Amino acid sequence: MRPLILMLALSTVALTTPLAQAADEPWVADARGVASAVPPRLLKVLTEAIDKGGPVDALGVCQDAAPKMARAASEQSGWAIRRVSLRNRNPKAVPDAWELATLQDFDRRAAAGEPVQTLERAERVLVDGQPRQRYMRALPTQALCISCHGAADQLAPGVAERLKTLYPGDRAVGYSVGQIRGAITLQRLAP
Repeated sequence: MRPLILMLALSTVALTTPLAQAADEPWVADARGVASAVPPRLLKVLTEAIDKGGPVDALGVCQDAAPKMARAASEQSGWAIRRVSLRNRNPKAVPDAWELATLQDFDRRAAAGEPVQTLERAERVLVDGQPRQRYMRALPTQALCISCHGAADQLAPGVAERLKTLYPGDRAVGYSVGQIRGAITLQRLAP
């Protein structure tokens, strides 16, 4: 019985390549490029929506545009792309076990003084017996984000009410500029 338990335990262990060793691998550079391209596009769309109709209107744009942009980038790049957070707004943004451990590591590293914008992790892991390449990059809270993600007294007029309608279980408020708002996460089958 013990050999079976050991075999099962070993079959679920992730095959990992620490970022320091993986940094030179082409797939990590590819993931970095994709992860670096998506957030500025979303910020541009949000800025335009805020300029046009204010933060309340931008909530709807964020709710619709962000997932569409992630899907389009996924189709274009071959990576499965999404955003996750320890304090999610969208119920679909709940991290899986690997993402949760990474977000918690990002929080520890940020508390130790590492700049949020440099926090990333890349690993090769087994998921359901299949080798995968996984990459995450922390997303710092920008000044633009505070009107919808800041402390209750910093939310733009009407935002709290709209959040209750769009996201009744919202936990994504109380942030300040520079804090980790969440992360962009990418994964794909390893060749």
